[in-house]
Amino acid sequence: MDRQKFLLIFVLTIVLIFVAVSIYTQLSGELTPPADRETLYQVSTIDALLLGVFDGIRPVGDLKQHGDFGIGTFDALDGEMIVLDGIVYQAKADGHTYQVPDSLTTPFATVTYFDPDFSVTTEGTMNSTVFTSMMTGRLPSRNMVYAVSMHGTFPSMRVRSIPAQQEPFPTLTEAAKTQVIYTYTNTTGFVVGFYTPVFFQGLNVAGYHLHFISDDRNSGGHILDLVVPEGMIVEYDITPEFSMVLPTSGAFTGIDLSRDLSGDLAKIEK
Repeated sequence: MDRQKFLLIFVLTIVLIFVAVSIYTQLSGELTPPADRETLYQVSTIDALLLGVFDGIRPVGDLKQHGDFGIGTFDALDGEMIVLDGIVYQAKADGHTYQVPDSLTTPFATVTYFDPDFSVTTEGTMNSTVFTSMMTGRLPSRNMVYAVSMHGTFPSMRVRSIPAQQEPFPTLTEAAKTQVIYTYTNTTGFVVGFYTPVFFQGLNVAGYHLHFISDDRNSGGHILDLVVPEGMIVEYDITPEFSMVLPTSGAFTGIDLSRDLSGDLAKIEK
């Protein structure tokens, strides 16, 4: 073999090796799950939101780097957030739901990657109160965080959304007086949310915190009440790790977070 042929074969071999390594690296990156896949990623605290800290501090695009499933709200408390299959939706007070740009910010949100670990099938028709009581009793432990998902047709779904607030921002209790409530009958869609333990009080909504989005992605909001039919499959993703980012400036740095605000929260959650 002459020198010219040898060099050509050598160069082609190097190129093929480089291409193979590049393809392998790309495929490995796609197949390897994110490091925080079992983590509940949270922006700010529910008590800060209760006290009127409504300025968005993290863009939606950042949330999507930490989960494909979750709930929250938007800058100035403008509507309810539903994150489903990696898409972020905004259920606004006008009764419609919109897909939002990555630049839109949030003052409070929780997301994770939804990988169901177990499911429970409902044994009877239940309203929100009965559902909360019955399904909490079916959990393997009340001391864990669970992402919760349901899909199906709900005989009744009562949701709310709060319109954007103006500065100086009121408390969440005052803002909730402007909420708009919608009731849907025999609506088909997804329930998206979380169960967090009692010791999360002040950080998040202890117990069940659920939002809804219809299959056609046209309606949704924060669930005030619902009717869950018999035979509904409720999927749970055990989420044992927790990560939280806090505001480093603005109203958050000066508010008093030492008070027990659970009573205020209970009034506006139902």
